[in-house]
Amino acid sequence: MTIQKEPTRTGTLMIQQSRSAGRLLVQSGTIVALVLLILFFFAMRPDTFLSFVNIRNILYQISILAIIAGAQTIVMVVGDFDLSVGATSSLAGSVTAALLLGENSLGVSILAGLAVGLLVGLVNGVLIAYLRLSAFIATLATMTSVIGLAYIVTGGTTVFGMPAEFNELGQGRFLNVPLPVYFAVVISVIIWALLRFTTLGRRLHAIGGNEEVARLSGVNVRWARMLAFTLAGFISAIGGILLAARLGSAAAEQGGDNTLFSVAAVFLGMTVIRSGAANLGGTIVGVAIIGVMSNGLNILGVNAYVQQVVTGLIIIAAVVLSGLKTRER
Repeated sequence: MTIQKEPTRTGTLMIQQSRSAGRLLVQSGTIVALVLLILFFFAMRPDTFLSFVNIRNILYQISILAIIAGAQTIVMVVGDFDLSVGATSSLAGSVTAALLLGENSLGVSILAGLAVGLLVGLVNGVLIAYLRLSAFIATLATMTSVIGLAYIVTGGTTVFGMPAEFNELGQGRFLNVPLPVYFAVVISVIIWALLRFTTLGRRLHAIGGNEEVARLSGVNVRWARMLAFTLAGFISAIGGILLAARLGSAAAEQGGDNTLFSVAAVFLGMTVIRSGAANLGGTIVGVAIIGVMSNGLNILGVNAYVQQVVTGLIIIAAVVLSGLKTRER
């Protein structure tokens, strides 16, 4: 009997170690992927990839996505997602640009763009929280309508010729670092603090964990959910205005790709913490993966269509890893 028990104990120990290793791989897989991407592109282009200029370019490229992904994180904390963040950013940038060309002041034009984002987010929140529509259906419908409004605002063309003080917001530098990078850092810190240290943040996490338990605990679920979408719309508008300033132009669908990338970044970030929930720190890691991959493939001269294929595979991997973390909870 003793001879038979020893292999069983050894086998059990090996299984437990294998499971622990598997959990560790899932837990740290996103960060490991980021490190491996950096090492790979550095090995391929050691004279270029980790230079100050290229690192600055990566930060510049991902700054707008980081802002919009932060907005998406707020919504996904409560267990929903927002397909309209990219369209909202485009409309906000278009409205701001159009008003500036109409010789309105810089402050009035930016406030109008922010108000547009706030309104779109509020509409999403009412549809989902109070009219009980599916987040997918509601934000898909809103996205379609908002893109149409953006085409109306821009007349179906690319709007350009905004004043230099507006373009400076997206093209200016401080200490040789582009201003959008600073905006992204400040907004990310604010979102992180909101979700981690405030009563609203705790309520949003409670709703995402178990809506019914949150309701029975006295959380006003409808109000909190509506506020989450409203904040997402407002923050997306900031991203859209900065994007218009960075490009020196505005168009109806110029921020469209950021919707897909923001969802992918949040899903990638869900694997960073043990709970498998949406979190801003993880989202920033996801944004970094997307930015490093895009920049590295551009440096290597990879075809843009191939980059789309790789991006799709990364999104699939993000969803799979997120699903594994959810099943572990």
